[in-house]
Amino acid sequence: MRFKGKTALVTGASRGIGKETAIKLAKEGADIAVHYVQSAVKAENVCEKIRTMGRRCVTAPAEVTDREALDAMVEKVIDELGSIDLLVNNAGIIGKQSFNELTPQQWDRIIAVNLTGAFNVIWAVKDHMMERKFGRIVNVASIAALAVRPNQMAYGASKAGVISLTKSCCEPLAEHNIRINCVAPGATKTDMLGELSTEMLEHMRTTTPLGRVGEPEEIADIIAFLLSEESSFMTGSTVIASGGRILFP
Repeated sequence: MRFKGKTALVTGASRGIGKETAIKLAKEGADIAVHYVQSAVKAENVCEKIRTMGRRCVTAPAEVTDREALDAMVEKVIDELGSIDLLVNNAGIIGKQSFNELTPQQWDRIIAVNLTGAFNVIWAVKDHMMERKFGRIVNVASIAALAVRPNQMAYGASKAGVISLTKSCCEPLAEHNIRINCVAPGATKTDMLGELSTEMLEHMRTTTPLGRVGEPEEIADIIAFLLSEESSFMTGSTVIASGGRILFP
């Protein structure tokens, strides 16, 4: 088991990519902290499934824009599970406003959750990891960060920031035996995707060379690889998983 004896904090883990990542890491030996904001019942259901595997699991509610709440949440996880060895920064929201529809308030909220939120979680755990001289971090971005997507200006900018944040953290964390990498998924079958129109979903499918959207489990596999020692010579990198769609506008 690749993660036996390790503890993982997975943000946004009550559903979608976060949920499947938490389950994947638990199957491979990790104890899990399931972070959520609103979906307490779903988060507890994920924990119950993980506990049936013989792993320890706790729910960890906190708004990623609230630094004090995050600090308290991290302290609670460490008290209950002993450490945080692995971090998956997955929590996020999507924006689908056109250039003319986007308001400053919508911009602020998307940047606050997707970019500043990722920064906040890293800063909440980094000192603990640095003291222990061990940490593995994966940030979840999007191919919207790499290619212009209609009606996703704020979302794309926030996820481009996540990729830059990953690169910027690489060198200072490396001297403490902390690796940080990023995955940029294409269209993936999650609740977030369900917020898009039928026409947009069909466009995504037909413009993807593999002819389908991704499964959350497929992204979870990549995240697990980046957290594992199989990727021991990787840090500051972004892995694209888009079914080839990144090649097309």
